[in-house]
Amino acid sequence: MAPGLTYAKAGVSIEAGDQLVRRIGPIAKRTKVPGVLAGVGGFSALFDLKSRSYREPILVSSTDGVGTKLKIAFMTGVHDTVGIDLVAMSVNDILTQGAAPLFFLDYFVCGKLDVKITETVVRGIAAGCLQAGCALIGGETAEHPGDFTKGEYDLAGFVVGVLEKKKIIKPTAIAPGDILIGIPSSGLHSNGYSLARKVLLERGRLKLSQRIPELGRRLGAELLEPTRIYAKITRRLFADFEINGAAHITGGGITGNLPRVLPKGRRAVIERGSWPVPPVFGLIQKIGAVEQAEMDSTFNNGLGMILVVSNKQADSVVRALKSMGEKSFVIGEIRKGARGATLRG
Repeated sequence: MAPGLTYAKAGVSIEAGDQLVRRIGPIAKRTKVPGVLAGVGGFSALFDLKSRSYREPILVSSTDGVGTKLKIAFMTGVHDTVGIDLVAMSVNDILTQGAAPLFFLDYFVCGKLDVKITETVVRGIAAGCLQAGCALIGGETAEHPGDFTKGEYDLAGFVVGVLEKKKIIKPTAIAPGDILIGIPSSGLHSNGYSLARKVLLERGRLKLSQRIPELGRRLGAELLEPTRIYAKITRRLFADFEINGAAHITGGGITGNLPRVLPKGRRAVIERGSWPVPPVFGLIQKIGAVEQAEMDSTFNNGLGMILVVSNKQADSVVRALKSMGEKSFVIGEIRKGARGATLRG
């Protein structure tokens, strides 16, 4: 008679999952913020919104993943930064509403759980939460035997933030003459990696361990540079200034994302050359013979966030960013016209 089957023999280890939860608990605890009543370890988490002094609190949520940037983590064996990317992609989205992030949850799925790798990923998620000023309040780890190549996994993240109802950014406030202020990205962030890998690794036959003179470092380090989290910047700016619009420049680039915050009859006109483009973008364009329009609609090209402010407040916003040690660039203005974005020059 054949021996009886078990969940472990089917490929799922309850023991490894329990071990991981024990390790994650102290990591998540370090991200605790006022309002967290119950976090990692239970069936669900609890957050007391009364811990924040809002008269009419509005909750704002978003979810996202890291995309094929994970392939670079698998190829290099470096797993401590993609968690930051995971937090950034969701948090930066809710910042565009003027919200402050409250708490974050993650979903980690793999074929066979490697506790060490998973713990490293979660440490990155916690690091991202600390940057964003929110709590890692819960998550889920799942084993799907047979669904993933050995050593690979996927990630999803979920964030909830809050803002005062009267502070919700209204696109109708955007008017001709408003100024566009770009805040730099840290590189590719977490978008366009399918094209970037195709160009650099397949067509260019570059190695991730190879030091690239144009980049000043190894290619793998460049491609794993974490996505910037803009929460601390926007927290101060939204408190001190009337920001008419904010766009997170993700997949779709400037031309695909900036119009999402514009009202009908408003067009963004942007001057090329008004900000420095990191060399990784030029490398991709050169090796792949990628048309400029394709670059514009795929990558952030060096700007991770674009703010729309009134002409009267533009100089003050730039000075405020400088006082925070942040670079920023006046890249264009809003004009009348069909909703969209035009890059000139």
